[in-house]
Amino acid sequence: MTRTLILTRHAKSSWDDPLLNDHDRPLSKRGRKSAPAVGAWLKKNNWLPDEVISSTSARTRETWQRMGLQATIVGFTRDLYLAGAHEVLTALSGASGQTVMMLGHNPGIAGFATQIVRQRPDHERFPDYPTGATTIIRFEIDNWADIVWHSGDVLGFAIPRELLE
Repeated sequence: MTRTLILTRHAKSSWDDPLLNDHDRPLSKRGRKSAPAVGAWLKKNNWLPDEVISSTSARTRETWQRMGLQATIVGFTRDLYLAGAHEVLTALSGASGQTVMMLGHNPGIAGFATQIVRQRPDHERFPDYPTGATTIIRFEIDNWADIVWHSGDVLGFAIPRELLE
């Protein structure tokens, strides 16, 4: 059996209010344009989540909302807010969906992305995982609890800047 992961870093956030707590920062104008573009790319390729696991931050919530997608299960956890790669793996191992979307932050998402795939996509931006970056990764596993490092095959990778061109 296979499982599919949609790994997304939140879209570009706003720094307009220097007094705003980091957790509460919304998307910037560019981020509000990028999230729907990522959602459209996912729809076009029929990569649609049935479960979402997201950080509780305002920018990850807004990214999910602006993508225009739907899922049967949508969960927000503080455990993914600024989580490292191992925390991301732990959160994913508890998932139940066939196709799971994870929405999080760097540096954890970038670290997780580089460690979970067998072979990195040939894209210069994959290692730093810019805002809105999304990777589709397939795993030959029956349950998410069986996931291990360096086991995923990349089906697609996109960054909003290229989707908006």
